Amino acid sequence: MYEQFYGFTEKPFNTTPDPKFFFPSSKHTEALNSLIYATNERKGFVVITGEIGAGKTTVCRTLLNKLNLNTKCAIITNTHLTSKELISEILEEFEVDYQGGTKQKLLSRLNNFLIKQLAADTNMVLIIDEAQNLSPKVLEEVRMLSNLETEKEKLIQIILLGQPQLREKLESIRLEQFKQRVAVYYHLSALNKQETEEYILHRLRLASTNGALNIFSPKAIGAIYNNSSGIPRLINLICDSALLSGYIYDTKQITEKIIHEVIKERDFRNQPEEVNPKGTVPEAKIYCCPDCQKYNKCETKWLRGTKGEEQLCCEKCQDYQRCMENINKVKLN
Repeated sequence: MYEQFYGFTEKPFNTTPDPKFFFPSSKHTEALNSLIYATNERKGFVVITGEIGAGKTTVCRTLLNKLNLNTKCAIITNTHLTSKELISEILEEFEVDYQGGTKQKLLSRLNNFLIKQLAADTNMVLIIDEAQNLSPKVLEEVRMLSNLETEKEKLIQIILLGQPQLREKLESIRLEQFKQRVAVYYHLSALNKQETEEYILHRLRLASTNGALNIFSPKAIGAIYNNSSGIPRLINLICDSALLSGYIYDTKQITEKIIHEVIKERDFRNQPEEVNPKGTVPEAKIYCCPDCQKYNKCETKWLRGTKGEEQLCCEKCQDYQRCMENINKVKLN
């Protein structure tokens, strides 16, 4: 709607994980280089964690564009799976023909396929997004996949992307063996104030046709940082809404006032809490229950998940599917 008004070829602040808009901050570059190194050197397990909207998926999509031609990838995004379902998903993502059978038969089919790929010098990579949702039992199954190896190298490289709960899960005594298998671990933290400004200018530069990069005033950028705490997805949401407001007001200068209006009108329920006294990165809350306003990191679901139980939400609605539908709507907005 506002692209022509500002002279954009496309919307600069879409929330989709487009590698074209990858921002090479020191944090994101280090995460990307860690993934490239571990994949090319066939290190086995890699774990990347970060807050909601920190840019994990964008880093992952950028990785796919930088892998060698002899690399094949399978991406699993549905992580509410049983062990057998996970293996079936992997076979399907790698486009391996198979017939139903026991979990052991499926593993055997996968192993045979990977051995053939190794003989053809093809590097096989499995990426599991939202890995914090995997139950301890399924995580243990993922660990067992790392046993698929020859005397010299792994048959498959496994990358887990997840929110901070994944890191907490891996600290469990039950998953000690899993933790020992992790060759590379990186936590993707939020952007600082200077990086936030550079991030905004970076995306404007890529979308602009007229070179106009001073659309957001310095005070507006400061307000964006204060209300996003440097979380890229929140920055995108605020900037996109602000540009729409600027278009409606017929002004090409986004001021601090417009940012405050956007924050008030949009009700950014997924704004991070204030930074705690220790200065750690704040959690970005995305509420999944429209009734109780609990969010998707709530203790109730976390405890049930670690026990392998169905992760129903709050005791008021007891409707996990409804929660997931609501959180998906929030993520799409």
